[in-house]
Parts: sequence; structure tokens; C-alpha cells
Amino acid sequence: MKKKAEERREQILRAAFQAVSDKGYETVTLQDIADYAGVSKGVTNYYFENKEDVFLSLLEWVTDRIYQQEYKAVSKQTAAINKLEAYIHSVFIDPKKNKKFYKVYLDFMAQASRNPQYRLINLKFYENCWKIGRDIVALGQKEGTFSADIDVDTASKMIRSIIDGCLIQWLMRDEDHLHEFYKKTCYELILKYLK
Repeated sequence: MKKKAEERREQILRAAFQAVSDKGYETVTLQDIADYAGVSKGVTNYYFENKEDVFLSLLEWVTDRIYQQEYKAVSKQTAAINKLEAYIHSVFIDPKKNKKFYKVYLDFMAQASRNPQYRLINLKFYENCWKIGRDIVALGQKEGTFSADIDVDTASKMIRSIIDGCLIQWLMRDEDHLHEFYKKTCYELILKYLK
């Protein structure tokens, strides 16, 4: 795809993300997405077949971006403990960004029970997250930082479960000032589990 077309698609996806964040998955229309993007509905239809196509592309785009940010942060570190800390910091970005992402993401997950394509995209996202976790745990075991008795695959899934659980609980409390508390507690719980 040519650069201009890629930029236009991304503009529409960013607009769709904002529209879903503001209005919710169920109520957003193609016209809303076009309005948020500052383009005509015809332009949106040129790049995407329909609303479902926009939403599938949006979920894939958002989860890939999140994974890339997390992977990049972890890759900059060399020791397992530093990788784990970087992972947590890259997930707990800041209250505003976390709130926006999880509002959209949870809307999509509510649809996933009826949409196998959403489940596949989400599974790919989690497989990427589990890979980050496996790499951190395996390195920590090699370094002697983490317990050798922990199963790497199980640990990778539990790391992400703790992360998402802490973020969702923080989101449901709707108290931005607790963001740092949940980030710190999340890190400490994972560290305790791995040792």
C-alpha cells in the first residue's frame, strides 16, 4: 500500500478509536468515524468495506501498537528484573492513555464472545504478550533471579493476567490517583510470584 493510502487508513483508524472511546462500540456509525477523521463517508468506504471491516482493522491495529510499545521497552533492557520493570511501565503508561485504551478494548472484548475474528485478533495479542513474559521468566531463571521451579508458560500467562486484572480494577474504580498504586502493586505481586 502506498504511503499516502497507509496514512489515510491510519487517520481513519485513529478516528475510529476516538469515536469508540467517546461513544462506545454499539453506537458508533461509519458517519461518526468519517466525522472524527474529517473526511466524507465515501472516503471511509474507499479504505474499508464496512463498519465491521473498520472495527476488525482497528482492533488489530491497536493491539499490535500496544504490543510493539511493550516489546520495544523490554528489548532495551538486558537483565530480567529490568525487563519486567520496563514491561510494567510500558503497560501502565498514564491514567489518561490507559483509560482510553481499556474503554475501547473492553468494548471489543464484550463483542468477542459472538465474533470469532475478534477472538483470533485478541489471541494473537495475548500470544505476543505471553512471548514477552516467557522471555523475561526464562532469562530470570537463567540468571538465577527467578525460581527455577516455575513453569515458564504458566508464568507468562499469569503475568499478563495480573497486569490486566490490576488495570481493569483500577479502571473500574475511576480514581486516577490510584494508577501509581496499582502499577507498583502489580510489579510487586509479579515479582513475588516469580521468586
